[in-house]
Amino acid sequence: MPHLGSMPDPKDRPRTLLVGWISRLDLALELGLSVDTLRRWEAMRTGPPCVRAGRKVYYRRAAVEEWLEEQEQSAPRRRRTGGRR
Repeated sequence: MPHLGSMPDPKDRPRTLLVGWISRLDLALELGLSVDTLRRWEAMRTGPPCVRAGRKVYYRRAAVEEWLEEQEQSAPRRRRTGGRR
């Protein structure tokens, strides 16, 4: 039993620091892309925004959702004209 003023055991605390964030590997799996594609997008600054923590790369889930919605809105719509060929 801990005494007053003692630090809680880190194993007893729930992990909340990365709630709402996703790793590059997990995002690649969810989107059906390769990690290399996400890495390339980061270099070209065309993919969803990310942050680095040392060698790890994380994406905020809300930012990824916003980015996906932007892709949907900016996708050119093709108009069908005429009949079948």
